[in-house]
Amino acid sequence: MSADSVKAQALFKQKKNINFPLLSDPDHKTIEEFGAWQKKQFMGRTFMGIVRSSFLIGKDGKIEEVWERVKAKGHAAEVLKRVSNG
Repeated sequence: MSADSVKAQALFKQKKNINFPLLSDPDHKTIEEFGAWQKKQFMGRTFMGIVRSSFLIGKDGKIEEVWERVKAKGHAAEVLKRVSNG
């Protein structure tokens, strides 16, 4: 989920040839409810922003696992390993 607009996500999806839906939350409502809107620091500046997080949601709609402050590199493999191990 991103705080980018639906239009911006559509352009990104087309540019990167993504074949799955992207979720937009420009008002941060859901992002905040999931706890991913947090205080961040960069170059001595503090601001609110999205902390990259992943949520494994089970078939029953309940969150089974949360990964907070993840790095993109290697994370997909970690999630796939967790999903394939049940």
